Amino acid sequence: MSEIDRLIGDSGWIDLEFVERERTPEQIVEVGIQLHLAGLSLSNTKQHLERLGVQRSRTAIHNWVQKAELQPTGTRSSNYVAVDETVIQVGTERYWLYAAVDPKTNEFLHLRLFPTTNSGLTLVFLRELREKHDINDATFLIDDADHLQAALSRLGLRFHIRRHGNRNSVERVFREVKRRTSSFSNTFSHVEPTTAESWLEAFAVWWNRCQS
Repeated sequence: MSEIDRLIGDSGWIDLEFVERERTPEQIVEVGIQLHLAGLSLSNTKQHLERLGVQRSRTAIHNWVQKAELQPTGTRSSNYVAVDETVIQVGTERYWLYAAVDPKTNEFLHLRLFPTTNSGLTLVFLRELREKHDINDATFLIDDADHLQAALSRLGLRFHIRRHGNRNSVERVFREVKRRTSSFSNTFSHVEPTTAESWLEAFAVWWNRCQS
């Protein structure tokens, strides 16, 4: 199996209804989306498509990812949930990426991008997480950030302060996100935060499939 074949894999998880409005063949759009989410920069993805005889711009490939509107789906019931936030660069501004990860499967449960970090936004994130997943009986693994403890306490959710062990799953995910966003700075250099969040959600879908 070639490296490209390994990166592409199964494509059934991508809804390509939007391709009806595209001039590009559906199979090419699938390949472009998967290669970019799997680790190729927009420039390298463009070059690979050119080897397939298709000329498309980096902007076109980026737009395919946006139009696919990929988001983590499905309801989970987890005994433990690792929650943390990290700073990423969007253009010239810094934003906080909140993420909840199932430490057993290493999969994203939920993520959001906020302009700052505080108890109020943490409450928003946790309430959205609770709407999507059955986590009322879960134990949340967090660091010693006061705003995380305050928000979890307000919602009546159990938490345990842990710097190592199961909580490392969310840190591994963040390391990969930081690697991708720093290596492919052009992805976020001239976009709105909502566009960056949409890309991160698409990345989360690809990441989760790699864990299963």
